[in-house]
Amino acid sequence: MSEDSTAFLVIYIITFLIGFPNALLAFCSCIRKIQRNPIPIDMFMLNLAVSDLFFLTFLPLKMKEAADNMAWNMPHILCRFSVIMFFAPLYSSSLFLAAISTERYVCVAFPVKYKSPKRLIYTMLICVIIWLLVVITSIFPYMAAYSDSDEVDNNTNKHSLDAEPQNCYINFTEKQLRALLPVRLSLAVVFFLLPLVICCFCYIGLICILIKCPLFKRQRKLRVIGLVVGTLLVFAISFAPYNASHIVGFIKKQIPNWRMKTLMLSTLNACFDPIIYFCISKDMRKAIKVCVKTVCNVMPNKAICCCCRKLKNGITKMSCN
Repeated sequence: MSEDSTAFLVIYIITFLIGFPNALLAFCSCIRKIQRNPIPIDMFMLNLAVSDLFFLTFLPLKMKEAADNMAWNMPHILCRFSVIMFFAPLYSSSLFLAAISTERYVCVAFPVKYKSPKRLIYTMLICVIIWLLVVITSIFPYMAAYSDSDEVDNNTNKHSLDAEPQNCYINFTEKQLRALLPVRLSLAVVFFLLPLVICCFCYIGLICILIKCPLFKRQRKLRVIGLVVGTLLVFAISFAPYNASHIVGFIKKQIPNWRMKTLMLSTLNACFDPIIYFCISKDMRKAIKVCVKTVCNVMPNKAICCCCRKLKNGITKMSCN
């Protein structure tokens, strides 16, 4: 196994272990809250958790690929399916993060309009539109990548593909690249640059309002700061390098050699989303507090117990309204 394959496998495993339980916990918390009293932020967070769960459920396919030194030793139909299930949740996550930032800004800047009884209908409509947009746009790079699948990639010197290990969504013909690179550029604009601008505008405005208004409690301000930091981590570390490869690839008319490394970073998206869940959901903070208390009770080490108690007290303070 090469160093790159090992790094991929390690990142995939870490992402799965951190992301899956948190996304599942957020999903269950949102379901319970929506059943009691549905509000827009819970709808957006539920869809973000669903997006993460889709991504993490099919991540073991990528683990198997990394364990096989990036060779695809599974049925080829799974390759095409894993391509959609790997990239589509990345697109939906960026849009739902933008929707969450907009909802938080509107909640604080326009509290009267936010209480409109139609807001939940608008929220559900926005969620449906986002999923439709993601599904439709995910088809275009898929079609472009496999528009000429019978041809052999130039790197194989037109030898039979059966003579070499099969790869999944890595090697492309010149005809495929001519169709694929412009599509990737448009995806970078729609699913990265536009959501990033929306998030920056909303969170800058939100922070300015919180700074000027002394009525908001310190705990709420800390949660907003955590929400902003979590969102920026997702965009800066997970989405920016990956989408930069799209822009560079379109300019140079070829896929950058470092694009595969950006896929490792994009996987970490599911590791940063729990920060957003924690800052938004009071139920998530309570659940984490219970987990910390359980760990504290079973850990014999006094230093660890002390750290657990401090963490639990910090969560308790942030949970106060």
